[in-house]
Amino acid sequence: MSFFKSEDPRFDRYVLGNAPVKQLATGFDWVEGPVWFGDAGCLLFSDIPNNRIMRWTPGSGITTYRAPSNYANGHTRDLQGRLISCEHGGRRVTRTEHDGSITIIADSFNGKPLNSPNDVIVKSDGSIWFSDPHYGIMSNYEGYEAEPENPCAVYRFTPETGRLEIAIDDMNCPNGLAFSPDESLLYVADTGRMYSSDPTHIKVYDCDGANQVSNGRVFHKVDPGKADGFRIDTDGNVWTSAADGVHCIAPDGTRLGRIFVPELVSNLCFGGRAKHELFITASTSIYKITLNRQGMQRP
Repeated sequence: MSFFKSEDPRFDRYVLGNAPVKQLATGFDWVEGPVWFGDAGCLLFSDIPNNRIMRWTPGSGITTYRAPSNYANGHTRDLQGRLISCEHGGRRVTRTEHDGSITIIADSFNGKPLNSPNDVIVKSDGSIWFSDPHYGIMSNYEGYEAEPENPCAVYRFTPETGRLEIAIDDMNCPNGLAFSPDESLLYVADTGRMYSSDPTHIKVYDCDGANQVSNGRVFHKVDPGKADGFRIDTDGNVWTSAADGVHCIAPDGTRLGRIFVPELVSNLCFGGRAKHELFITASTSIYKITLNRQGMQRP
C-alpha cells in the first residue's frame, strides 16, 4: 500500500518510498501534544481524558511520565530544555524544572482564570506563546466543565518581566501554532468554537523584532477536516494534522502532498537522531514515519 500522495513535485524529495507509517503504541483515549526529548531519547505526549503524560522510548516502549497530569494537552521545551505544558485541569501553563518541581507560568489574565491552554511554543528569545481556546472546559471529558471568563486568544509570556499579554485576539478558537524558521511569521490554527459552524483555517501573521504580530490573513484551509496541531520543517513547510492524516503545505500555501494515517490526527512533532522522524498523535495511537526532511523541533 502507499502511505503517500504527492500533489506537487516538490513533495517527492521529502518522502521515502520504503518508509512506512508505523504504529508505535495504541490503547489510549485521545492523544495530543507530542514533544521529542533528544537528550533523553524519548517522546512525551498527553493522553488527555486519562489525565496522564506518557513516555515512548525506542526499544522500551510505553511508560507513564506523569499521572495525574492535570489533564495536560500541548507541550514544548524552553531554551534550557525544560518541559513547558498546557494544562486543562489547572487552566494554566507550567514549567517542569530539572529537579522535577513544577512552576506556574500563567493561570490568569486580568484577574480571571485562563480558559484551557491548548498548545505552546517557545521563540528563540525565550518568550512563551500559547493558545487558550475553550475546548478543555466545555465538558468534563478533558478537564473540568466551567464557563469561560477570558476571550479565546493567543498569549505571549515574557520570562524576564513576568508579563503576560494577548498577542492575537481575532480568532474564534486558536489552537496549534508555530513560527517560521526565521521567526518572521507566526502560523496559528483556528479550529472554531465548539457546537458552531465557524470557519476553520490556518492563519499567518507577521511578527516583528519587538514580538508584535500584525497583518493576519488566511494561509491555508485544510481539506478534509481541519488543522489542529502542526510543525515547521527547515524549508518552512507546514506539516499539519488533517482528517485523513498529515498534509504538507508549502510556504506559499500550496498543499504539496499527504501522508495517510488510519486514525484522526491531532498533532505531530519532529524528532529522532536527526530530527527527520515525524511523530504523530492520532486518536487512540501514536505513529512514526521517517522523512527525507528535518524539522525545526528543538533537540
